[in-house]
Amino acid sequence: MALLGGKKEEKTNVPLLGIGSRQEESVATRPGEVHTLLGKGSEFEGKLTFEGQVRIDGKFNGQIITKDVLVIGEGARVQAEINAGTVIINGTVEGNVRAAQLIELHAPARVKGNLESPALTMDRGVIFEGTSKMENLGAKGTPPPPVGGEVKK
Repeated sequence: MALLGGKKEEKTNVPLLGIGSRQEESVATRPGEVHTLLGKGSEFEGKLTFEGQVRIDGKFNGQIITKDVLVIGEGARVQAEINAGTVIINGTVEGNVRAAQLIELHAPARVKGNLESPALTMDRGVIFEGTSKMENLGAKGTPPPPVGGEVKK
């Protein structure tokens, strides 16, 4: 299927995110941004790396790596180690989640695993089993400021 620059026309029954479907209110869209959808009823196993925004509404098992936005839809079931810029979870996730910017958990999300991000939001009704660690992931190697006591040089 030619998506850019081609005059070839093909008809498809694949729904495109943002055309005839509801987008998450908290996800900002930028002109020219490519959206990818792993739709309901689909299953994928392996390593997923991407740029831009990806939404998973089906089943995924494996590893997800991106610097951008990952949205896990309400009906999704994800078993993965996730390392992303921003992660928005509405479905079920089993595995550790690291986000360089933000993790958002919206009801009826169910998360079983550890969360690590400088910012975390969690709605009432979310089920979370694990630990959360909030620190700036980009500032690795810098010691934390002392808590009380004298600073030694």
